[in-house]
Parts: sequence; C-alpha cells; structure tokens
Amino acid sequence: MTMPDVVVIRVLVVDDHAVVRSGIRAFFDMLDDIEVVGEAADGQAALESLSALAASEELPDLVVLDLHLPKLDGVTAISRISAAYPNVSILVLTSFGDAQRVRDAMSAGARGYMLKDAGADELAAAIRATHAGQMPVDPAVTSVLAHTWDADQRSVASLTRREREIAGLLAEGLSNREIGARLVITERTAQTHVCNVLAKLGFASRTQAALWAIEAGLGRTVDRVSRRP
Repeated sequence: MTMPDVVVIRVLVVDDHAVVRSGIRAFFDMLDDIEVVGEAADGQAALESLSALAASEELPDLVVLDLHLPKLDGVTAISRISAAYPNVSILVLTSFGDAQRVRDAMSAGARGYMLKDAGADELAAAIRATHAGQMPVDPAVTSVLAHTWDADQRSVASLTRREREIAGLLAEGLSNREIGARLVITERTAQTHVCNVLAKLGFASRTQAALWAIEAGLGRTVDRVSRRP
C-alpha cells in the first residue's frame, strides 16, 4: 500500500543561545515532518536569513523565535517579518510569559506563544498547529492571561452563546470561511458574527479578539492540540 506523502514544515530557528538552536535542530532531525532550514542568533540576522531564503525562493513556512534577542528585539523582529513575509508564520518560544509580552508579540504578528520549559513534543505540536492556521498558546501563559483579564470592561456575559463560539474559533485562528464551515453557516453570516463580536468588545482587529478569547478561556491551548500518533 502506498504511504501518503508527508507534508514537511520548513522552520527557521531564531535564538541567541547556540545550545538552544542545536537542541531544537537535533530533536527536529528525528521527525519526518519538521525540517530546520536555517538558524539566526538575533533579530537582524533573522531578517537577513529570510531575505537570502526569499531570493532563492526557499522561504520557510514558519519562524520559531525568542523574544529576548540582541540587535533587534523579538517584538520588532516579529513586526518586520510579518510585514515583509506575510505567508511565514511566527511561533514565539521564550522564557517570558508575562501578559504584556504575550500581547505585544501577538499584536505584532506572532501566531502562537510557547515557553521554553515546554516539552519537545509540545513544541512540535505547537509548530504543527501554527502551520495549520491555529493559535497555540502555552497553558501556563493562558493561566497568566486569565488572571489579567478585565472582566468589567469586556465580559463574556455580553456575548450571545453563538458569539462566544465565534470568539473561541477566532482564538484558533480560523478565517470567516473556516468558521462558517465549522458551524455550518454561510461565510457572510460568520463575518456578521465576527463584526458583532468586535463591536461588542470594542476591538479593532481579529487578533485582539482572539487574544482576548484565549484570556477569557474561550480558546484552545496547545495541550488540547491533536498530536501525531
């Protein structure tokens, strides 16, 4: 029987510690669906690596990036990478899990946020989830965010049951079309619900609403992301 082709996720690893980069590469070398195509020790080097890869039409699918970087900090690097390479997803892998850093990173364009004490399998699951369009967030980070959620300003109770569903799906990174398919409604109806959620909560973007939904406990965390057998 012919085995199905494996979709390989091409990854650029950005961290100022060589031992971290080496450890990540060594683990991914044992997997058949994640390939490290480059490394960078700082934010500026990451942009230069992406530029070189783009010139040879070999851009990675995803960047795994620390926030504490020399020369160009992680949040600024995320913003510039997102602007220059919108099809390249960014997963933060850092030691810092405070709420403000998470918000800054996600607002800048990160698609997921993991802490460095996560297991190797959890990191691999987060990479697969990010590549699939989801928004994996480390459970420990979700817990911190939940404690900083301002219930007085933006209450889950202000949303209808359907709108809470919509907010949860935004937290998974789903598009209007994907939300419609999941809930068996039209894309236009999904768009209307999304607009209502943004209006009720006072948000200007889907990313803000998605992060709020994670904080409020409406979204999935990485420990609930399906892993390969």
